[in-house]
Amino acid sequence: MKRGWAWPGELRRAGVLGINRRNLDLVLPYNPRANFPGVDDKLQTKRFCEQRGISVPRTLAVIARQGDIQRFASLVTAHDEFVIKPASGCEGRGIIVIAGRRGAHWLSSSGEEWSLDELRYHLSAILSGLYSLGGQDDHAIVEQRIVRHPIFADLAVGGTPDIRIILYRGVPMMAMVRLPTRQSRGRANLHQGAVAAAIHLVTGETFGGVHLGRAIAAHPDTGAQLAGRRMPSWEIILASATRLAEVLGLGYVGVDFVLDASGLPVVLEANARPGLAIQVAHGFGLAKRIEWIDRHVADAMPRAELLAQLAALG
Repeated sequence: MKRGWAWPGELRRAGVLGINRRNLDLVLPYNPRANFPGVDDKLQTKRFCEQRGISVPRTLAVIARQGDIQRFASLVTAHDEFVIKPASGCEGRGIIVIAGRRGAHWLSSSGEEWSLDELRYHLSAILSGLYSLGGQDDHAIVEQRIVRHPIFADLAVGGTPDIRIILYRGVPMMAMVRLPTRQSRGRANLHQGAVAAAIHLVTGETFGGVHLGRAIAAHPDTGAQLAGRRMPSWEIILASATRLAEVLGLGYVGVDFVLDASGLPVVLEANARPGLAIQVAHGFGLAKRIEWIDRHVADAMPRAELLAQLAALG
């Protein structure tokens, strides 16, 4: 009978990176604490991107004080679609994606109805720090909703997928696309039940998959195969992720993109402590790639060759 688990020694031999090693060997030495505000505050991340020509969703409003909440209705009068998110939120908590209106109510991408009073209450909760890192006072960002690319029509339920690139010492070393499900209520967040498919670094094509920590081959709601989808604008995504990692001054970082309907990659956010489930989606660990980058990062190697050798490591 096949085991559904592995011993720690087996995981180490397979090159699987654990949280302790991630924190001690990657986050602490390569991510200076002074640079964390650039990723922990999504407003700062957006400013970094805008200053360097990297596309981000258009900001419609920033709610900074409880008194601003009363003006919320007037701020979004001209918009039937928008996203509300905490500036310092994590793991997708506190994000509401509004996809339309029905009478006096707004409709989320997963079909939930929100009254004006409910949205105001949610904004107040964001400002009070309910969803922020450490529970500190926060700002609420109201921004443009990105309409997903048609390549994801049968791979996402009730929301927009996002693409995560994990970089180490300025080198993209692993990538995946996160796909919303009914269970995740339209959010592309693995903690809430979204699906992830691995992406080949060179071709931008999907393979493998994971849902709730288990390897899968098809989307649990639509039955569509996860493998064989080639991401549009893949070279632009890699170049933008590399540029943003350099600007942020972080040696180990995850950069999240969405693809709009035209295929334009748009940065959603960056993460100084990206999770490790991406290894399950790929079916192998990060350790070999980290060791290879440590040996070759100083080599004057063209990026295409560098990524090809990384991808060949498995």
